[in-house]
Amino acid sequence: MATRPLFPTTRMRRLRYNDHVRNMIAETTLTADDLVMPLFVCPGENISKPISSMPGNSQMSIDVLVERCKELFFMGVKSVLLFGIPEHKDLDGTCATQDHSIVQRAVRAIREELPNIYIIADICNCEYTTHGHCGTIIDGDVDNDLTLETLSKQAVSLAKAGVDMVAPSDMMDGRVGEMRKALDRNGYNKTPIMSYSAKYASGFYGPFREAAESAPQFGNRATYQMDPRNSEEAMREIEMDIAEGADIVMVKPALSYLDIIYRAKHEFNMPVAAYNVSGEFSMVHAAAEKDWIDGERVMLEILTSIKRAGADIIITYHAPEVVRLLKS
Repeated sequence: MATRPLFPTTRMRRLRYNDHVRNMIAETTLTADDLVMPLFVCPGENISKPISSMPGNSQMSIDVLVERCKELFFMGVKSVLLFGIPEHKDLDGTCATQDHSIVQRAVRAIREELPNIYIIADICNCEYTTHGHCGTIIDGDVDNDLTLETLSKQAVSLAKAGVDMVAPSDMMDGRVGEMRKALDRNGYNKTPIMSYSAKYASGFYGPFREAAESAPQFGNRATYQMDPRNSEEAMREIEMDIAEGADIVMVKPALSYLDIIYRAKHEFNMPVAAYNVSGEFSMVHAAAEKDWIDGERVMLEILTSIKRAGADIIITYHAPEVVRLLKS
């Protein structure tokens, strides 16, 4: 960097004296187009079951979900990420691979009412297995290659139902490549894959496990999700997913992994998504309820930091709040 004149010739505050000049030179701008809203669909009719640890979020039956999507779309949140709670779970997640599975039915219902909303479907087995792990259990652990078969079937079924994008979150080795081949083989070569490439074994997922009813019934997910101490390993995961055909790579969680987001963007120059996860969302709301922080200000500061780090897409439960604030 070239040497620049110092004080008093240079006064950095000259460009901070009012909102107009600060806005003109802002380096990072958060917009509604950056945001994706996660939603949880459950069986039944006229059901909206509040998630106690995630204020403002609910498990919704398909009819209620469709109305919520309408609200979001017309307020300016144009993209949603769907998670399903099935009627019945099984040992390997096969219940998520059928045309009549809960998310597939939800996709068709949303698409009929809102043809232009962008629908992303999470691909994983933890919500659909009786044991709560992300794949088929053999000898006490998730069997990687057997799980790939179920995940690929789930992706094809969701593409058939009408999703715009699939998002594998399971962290099995090779799942992007197998999913890409399965989608292409079945005529869905235009369906992009947003891979949870660097998904860490994090303590920030607690509220989500209530929302998706997906807590593991034994052990933990450390044999497939990433060790929070590692960053080079994340770069290897991302590189492999890109080689297998990922169109977008994701870092999850976001706030404690801003360095990973930054490295992913700068080392691979790929579209990068970041998941501002349930624990991050709930901490802001809990502190704001106690008047310990200005919740809206902190929310915007966090999301701006995620975008500043390099995220092109931010998946966040704050999406409706942010859009309201941006409009005002």
